[in-house]
Amino acid sequence: MVRFLQDPPRHFFFTGKGGVGKTSIACATAVHLAQQGRRVLLVSTDPASNVGQVFGDRIGNTITPIPAVPGLDALEIDPDEAAEAYRRTIIDPVRAILPAKEIEAITEQLSGSCTTEVASFNEFTDLLADPQATAAYDHVIFDTAPTGHTIRLLQLPGNWTSYLDAGKGDTSCLGPMAGLEKSRATYRAAVAALTDPRRTRLVLVARAQHATLTELGRTLDELAGVGIAATHLVVNGVMPPAEQPDPLHEAIARREAAALEALAPPLSLLPQDRIELKPVNMVGLDALRGLFDAQQPSEPMPGQPEPVGQETAEHPGLGALVEELVAGDHGLVMTMGKGGVGKTTVAAALAVELVRRGKKVLLTTTDPAAHLTATLAGEVEGLEVSAIDPQQAIEAYREHVMDTKGAQLDEDGRAALAEDLLSPCTEEIAVFQQFSRAVNRARQQFVVMDTAPTGHTLLLMDATGSYHRDITRHLDDAQRGRITTPLMRLQDEDLTRVVVVTLPETTPVLEAQGLAADLERAGIRPWAWVVNNSLSSARPTSPLLDTRAQAEGPQLEAVRSRAARMAVIPTRAQEPTGVEELAALL
Repeated sequence: MVRFLQDPPRHFFFTGKGGVGKTSIACATAVHLAQQGRRVLLVSTDPASNVGQVFGDRIGNTITPIPAVPGLDALEIDPDEAAEAYRRTIIDPVRAILPAKEIEAITEQLSGSCTTEVASFNEFTDLLADPQATAAYDHVIFDTAPTGHTIRLLQLPGNWTSYLDAGKGDTSCLGPMAGLEKSRATYRAAVAALTDPRRTRLVLVARAQHATLTELGRTLDELAGVGIAATHLVVNGVMPPAEQPDPLHEAIARREAAALEALAPPLSLLPQDRIELKPVNMVGLDALRGLFDAQQPSEPMPGQPEPVGQETAEHPGLGALVEELVAGDHGLVMTMGKGGVGKTTVAAALAVELVRRGKKVLLTTTDPAAHLTATLAGEVEGLEVSAIDPQQAIEAYREHVMDTKGAQLDEDGRAALAEDLLSPCTEEIAVFQQFSRAVNRARQQFVVMDTAPTGHTLLLMDATGSYHRDITRHLDDAQRGRITTPLMRLQDEDLTRVVVVTLPETTPVLEAQGLAADLERAGIRPWAWVVNNSLSSARPTSPLLDTRAQAEGPQLEAVRSRAARMAVIPTRAQEPTGVEELAALL
């Protein structure tokens, strides 16, 4: 048995960078415990949840039994549904009292990502803190979001409790914070449960990659900073020994072994499980049941689709996208997708090549988990590199507000304003302002933005949309014609090119399709799709890798049928860090 499943506590949390397999491990854990006769509730708090995709069932925002696994129920906390329900709890009691225009203004105030986060958080804490809410279950398993979002989510209980204790909940009756005072005890109970190792086991999940493990070390430190002790490390998708000689298989195995050998304390001191890479994607009950087993033969499991070979298929690379971009001298290029699909790599490769072709380029990120410096492995002459660091943005924003609005207030007013700026919601506003400045620079040069993982990106885009509506709803038609908001720039296909990045696997492609649909509803059409880390394009000879390569066919076809432009990056023996390796991707 894997070590993290020994003597299981009531609560499990799985956290780590997006794309490392948290959902697969959480689902396999739920199946394992249910098969032991336990009653299990599996909960997703990820804005880009895919638990339903893994089990092949529609789950949604209500507790739903998984028919194929007696004793297992699942729940996806849908951010949009949670936000709408939260809005109703605030607005419905005053709907008959206030004028229609005031109700419209309140609704607008509650339309941003701050409300979405508060609403999702409320549901999360109820499940964790209220024993009666989950009394029917022996175990509650939380499939959490990618690292940056998870850290923020886990910090919220302490932040909100401090915020309410200071009296902020009494100073406003409406707005995103309005419902919080009613649940002060709930937030304290959530903090107590999260920080009690007898009740909660927090499992760090990673791939055997240097950058992922380095980031996980930071996650461990951040969790410790809020009093939450991670107890186990799971390294997922470890390359097993090659069944026959294959340079690609052997190079990947060596690279992973070196990354694991370099693990340092305190991460290396945690009890560790290593789960071998399987020939099939973790979709369906048979695949989940076999995840914790030793390596299986390199052939599809029952119920898995037959592999569709792509041996003769040829796909354009990133170079084809650059050829179109260099026809102009400015524009905004945004790489988007779930965490762990390679957005940083794609953004860096595009930026480096644009500079090499004589273009003025700013390479920047809104993702607190991104590490552009590590990807570039040094300075690139002519390339400006920056990051929208959330903490720095918050500090700069607080200072600006206190120096402007605060200058007109008396001592008590300044104290109240300072307390207001302690809200976790401040991060959204501060980061958004920095984001807007980067968008504006794209009118004079190329700006390549390595944006945040899918859930973060959708929240950021929602903030942009709220800003757009807030600016334009007070204007007449003539005034609207003279205003250009950030959302309008993102919708301008002559200025903005959105590049959706995914992997040739079932779940990443489904999630990318969902992201594309959300963008299109906001009037933003993806310019191109990039499929990263394609084994079929690398043409391996290892039976294990060849089996996985053949299974990519349906996913490549799904992207091809949707994308206006498509580029494919083959799996490489070396990690794409440094200018030479980035150039090779093109």
